[in-house]
Order: sequence, then C-alpha cells, then structure tokens
Amino acid sequence: MTENSGGFHTIVCMKVVPRPEEVVVDPQTKTLDRAKARSLVNPPDLNALEMALELKEICGGSVSILSMGPPFFEPYLRLAMSLGADRAYLLSDRTFGGADTLATTYTLARGIQKIGKWDLALCGEESSDGATAQVPPGLAEWLDAAQVTYAFQMTPADQGRMRVRREVKGGWEELLVSLPAVVSVKGNVNEPRFIDFDRRRWALNDSPVTVWSAADIGARSDLIGFPGSPTTVAGVRQVGGHERRKQFLEGTPEEIARELARLLKTQAKP
Repeated sequence: MTENSGGFHTIVCMKVVPRPEEVVVDPQTKTLDRAKARSLVNPPDLNALEMALELKEICGGSVSILSMGPPFFEPYLRLAMSLGADRAYLLSDRTFGGADTLATTYTLARGIQKIGKWDLALCGEESSDGATAQVPPGLAEWLDAAQVTYAFQMTPADQGRMRVRREVKGGWEELLVSLPAVVSVKGNVNEPRFIDFDRRRWALNDSPVTVWSAADIGARSDLIGFPGSPTTVAGVRQVGGHERRKQFLEGTPEEIARELARLLKTQAKP
C-alpha cells in the first residue's frame, strides 16, 4: 500500500547535521560522534525545501520530507512541516548506522518506494558534514530516474516534464527533464521562508511523523549500514593548526615607523 494518494508530489530528502565547528570523529569507529555536537538542518536542504514549496504553490499537490537518522531528528522534521511541508517520514534503525553514501542512497530509495507515487525528489547539493555531493546522483541510480545536479531554478513544462536551469562552469544550462526525476539544489539560491505560525501548533503537536525501520521498508541487511558500505576509513588524525607569524616593534613612534617601513620593503622584494 502506498502512502501518497495523488497530485503532484515532491519529496525533499533532508539531513540533520552536526554544527561544523563541533564535529568530532570517533577514533574507534572512525565515524562522526554526534553526542556532544549541536545539530541543525543541512542548509542546502532548506533551499531544496523552499524550491519544493514554491513548486507546490504553482502546481498544487503536496510536499513530503524524508530523512534517515536517529529519533532525535524528529523535531527538525516538524520544523520543516511548520514551514509548509505536508508530511514527514523518518527512516530510523540501528542497522542504518555507519552508512556511507552508497548505503544511504539505497536506504533513502527504499523509503521513497515505500512512500509510493512521487514526481520529484529534491536534495541539497551536498551535506556540510560529508560534502561528497554523491547522494543525489546515487539516489537517482537506485530509483532508475532522470537526474539533474546543481539546479537553481525550476518551472513546470509540458508533457509531464520540468524545465530546470543548472549551474555549470562558466555559466548555466537549461534542461527539459522527464518526471519522475531527482534534482540536487544549489545552496543559497533562494531565501527559505519563515515559520508559518498558523501551521506551527499542528506541526509541533498534532502532525504525525511516520517512522520506519529497515524491516518496514523491506531493506536488505547486506545493503544498509556498515555491511552495505564499501567505503572504509583507513585512519583519522588531527591536523595541527598554523599560527601566524608575530613580531612586536619597540621604540619611539618614529623608530617603530622606520622599522615597519624597512620590514615592509624587505617583504615586498621579489
């Protein structure tokens, strides 16, 4: 049984990431340790959500949020619903832990297939904690769908297609893409809207967040989490910082000025 009944349906894949300045890597598992880091919604994913909501205003239909992670992700998904999304799905199971981009895209694809009928799957261009930009293309491969990367503008076209402008080196190109399609959205291409306070109470208290386990989405155990992740981290080390050179000048203001002029002249020599 599918979860979505009809109408133009956009699914936004949303990731909750640790704040970059608080990221810690577990030296034993060589994975991110979120225990002491505050979290936020991956910023480009908010741009993808805004694009989905703008398309909803044009095409009608609905917007769903899909995420993979631990139970504490749920309030962030409710935030997305207070911005305008209609429903949220969280793929949460301990067996999903340690997934690289291959296992992650497989799991998300199984989640999308479980949701049912969809027209667009939007992702942020990359996540701030991984920065691989591999998830959108990988998701398209698992779903056997058309894909566009680094999109900054989307408008409906005829014959079940979408007109997409994407950034390329030195400019942009325009594509006509058949649906369903997976599209990655450039960061900072729009201004995510403020919370809709008319929806806030519903989003925070009354709207359900559907939580699915690996069994719920029919995921193969050898394709999720650590078993499904061919990427291995050979080692982790802390890179030391570099202090800037410091030199203090002493003497009278005239002496300091002369010495400063001499040093600058020395440094300016080819």
